[in-house]
Amino acid sequence: MTRTNDLGQPIGDPLDVSLPSPRPPRSPMVGRLVTIVPTDPAAHADALFAAFCLDADGRNWTYLPYGPFGSAGELKAWMERTCTGDDPQFHTILDHEGQPVGLASYLRIDPANGAIEVGHIHLSPRLQRTAMSTEAMYLMMAQVFDELGYRRYEWKCDALNGPSRAAAERLGFSYEGTFRQATHYKGRNRDTAWFAIIDKDWPAQKARFERWLDPANFDEKGRQKTPLSVKG
Repeated sequence: MTRTNDLGQPIGDPLDVSLPSPRPPRSPMVGRLVTIVPTDPAAHADALFAAFCLDADGRNWTYLPYGPFGSAGELKAWMERTCTGDDPQFHTILDHEGQPVGLASYLRIDPANGAIEVGHIHLSPRLQRTAMSTEAMYLMMAQVFDELGYRRYEWKCDALNGPSRAAAERLGFSYEGTFRQATHYKGRNRDTAWFAIIDKDWPAQKARFERWLDPANFDEKGRQKTPLSVKG
């Protein structure tokens, strides 16, 4: 039933959370498969460069506004300029051996409205298409909703980036539209596709992640038995 005011005009649902939401802390997020820590250029640049170099043809950089980098020193210099501020707030994804294998960040952090975006996602080949990458995205999402009480979690990407769009949908984000000529990078236009999960979506999405991440969902070779895309 649509809620209306005294004039009979339709209005939105009442606010049911306390705002502003807190800013994300600079603290580790620990899972069964990965640990996510604040990015430290001095500690992480060499290992990240080695992991990113496994992407031999550089296709993982196509839809990012920076990179590829020619050396660990170049990557470290970029990280020092870009990855140590408050927004975006960069994190390094460590595998079960504690080795850096990817980057991701919170950005466009809006505590007043309880909205936050995940972006600057760069997963090395060691992380792509693994349970580790799914757990990393789950840990960041769970912190936003369960620990910090945000209302909205956004994912944006180049509208031509098919793998990123597919990943957003697999992870439970809803497509909300495309902003044409939203920005530009590397000498070309970018239309931006918007996706989001809101707090009302989260309980069902959280249960879906936890079912998929349960060790019982994987065989002795680490292969999934039931895909994350199957809901219910």
